[in-house]
Amino acid sequence: MKLHILLVNPWIYDFSAYNLWVRPLGLLRVAEYLSAFDTRLTFIDCTDAFSNRRFGTGKFRAETVEKPGILKCVPRLYRRYGISIDEFRKKVEDARPFDIVLMTSVMGYWYPGVLKTIEVLRDIAGDVPVVLGGIYATLYHEHASQHSGADFIYRGSLRESIAFVFSTFGFRLKRKGTGNPYYRLGFYETHPYAPLLTSEGCPFRCTYCASGILTDAFMKRKPEEVLGEITDLHSLGVRDFAFYDDALLVDSGDHIKPILRDVHALGLNVRFHTPNGLHARFIDEELAHLMKETHFSTIRLSLETTCERRQEATGGKVHKRDIERAVSLLKGHNIPGRNIGVYLMYGLPDQGISEVKDGVMFLKILGVRVHLTEFSPIRGTGLWDELVRGGVIGDYIDPLCTNNAVYSYFYSGYGREELDELRLDVKKYNASL
Repeated sequence: MKLHILLVNPWIYDFSAYNLWVRPLGLLRVAEYLSAFDTRLTFIDCTDAFSNRRFGTGKFRAETVEKPGILKCVPRLYRRYGISIDEFRKKVEDARPFDIVLMTSVMGYWYPGVLKTIEVLRDIAGDVPVVLGGIYATLYHEHASQHSGADFIYRGSLRESIAFVFSTFGFRLKRKGTGNPYYRLGFYETHPYAPLLTSEGCPFRCTYCASGILTDAFMKRKPEEVLGEITDLHSLGVRDFAFYDDALLVDSGDHIKPILRDVHALGLNVRFHTPNGLHARFIDEELAHLMKETHFSTIRLSLETTCERRQEATGGKVHKRDIERAVSLLKGHNIPGRNIGVYLMYGLPDQGISEVKDGVMFLKILGVRVHLTEFSPIRGTGLWDELVRGGVIGDYIDPLCTNNAVYSYFYSGYGREELDELRLDVKKYNASL
C-alpha cells in the first residue's frame, strides 16, 4: 500500500495577523519532493480562511482565545487565525487512516498554534508519528522538543534528507518518477495569488535577521525555471505574485533582470509584490524600468533606521543615500510614492523614539509610504546575543515574549502614548498619499 502522508500547516496565534500572499512554501516544497515517490499526500492548511481583498490579500478569519498566562498583562485581544477547530477535526477525520504527519512552523511566538494542532491530531489519530519542522522547530529546537508534543523535531530544510526521517519510523520511500509543482497537486481549490521564491538565503548577515541561520548558503534558482513557474501559474489564472526572497535583487544582471525581461516580452498580465523588502542599493535605471513595465504594484524597501552608526552596526546593507537614489529612480519611471513603502524599525536595543521620528520625517520628505515595524529578537542572531549579554532577556526566554508587539510592550522603553501618537501620525500620512 502507498505510504499516506498528512501535511499540516498549523494555526496562527497572535494579537494581529493579515494575509499578505502567505502560503507555507517550505511545506509545499516538501510535498513537491514527495510527489516523486509512491505516496499518497493529503494537505491541510489551517490558515486557509481569509477574505479576498486587494491583489489577493485579505483578513484571516479569527476567533478570540484565552491569552497564555505570560501575556495576560498585554491589553489586546489574542486570537486564533484560520479555520475553526471543528473544520480541522473534520479534515483530519476525513484523511484517516494516515501513516505519518509532517508539520511546519513559522514564527517562534506562534507556537501555541503548533501545540493546539498537535493536540487535536493526537486526539484523533493517537500515536501516529508527528514530525515537526520549520522556523520554530529550527530556532527554538529545545523548546519545541519539550513542549510541542511532536515525535521528531527537525532542524533546517526538510527535503532530500527526509528519507532519514521516514526511516526512523520504519518507512521507506520508493521513487516512481518526477514530482509535480505544489499548485498541480490539488491542495488548494483556488489560487487567488502565488508566493514566489527565486532564491534561498542571503549573502548579508544583518544582526536582527535569521536568514543566515535558517539557510547556510545563498542559492539562486535558474531564471528559466522561475519563468516557467510564473507562466504555469498564470495559465491557472494567477495574476498576483509575491516575491518572498530575502535577497531578490542580488546579482540582478543574471537573475531577476532576465526573469522580468522575459515576463515583459511574453506580455503576461501580472502584478508583482515584494512584501519581504528589497535591497535598495541594487536598484538601478534598468531595474526600475523593468519593475514599472512588469507592474510591480507593491514595492517594499528595507531601511530599518536612518542612524548611520546603527546601520553599520547591524550589517551595513543599506544607507539613506541608497533609499534616496532608489526612490528617485522608481519615481522617475512613474511609479507613484503610494506604491513604494519603506520598512522602518522601532524598539531596537538602545534606540530612542527620536531616532524613529527622524526616520519617519526622512521618508515623508521622500514622499513614500512609511511602514513602522516593531523589532522582534530572534534566537541566534547578533542582536539576540547582545540582549542576552546585557541581561535584557535570557537565552531560553519563552518565545511568546519575542512577539514584536509583546517585546515592544515589555522592553522598548517607549512611552505608550508617544508611540501611539506616532503610529496615528504615520497612518494619517500614508492615507494622504
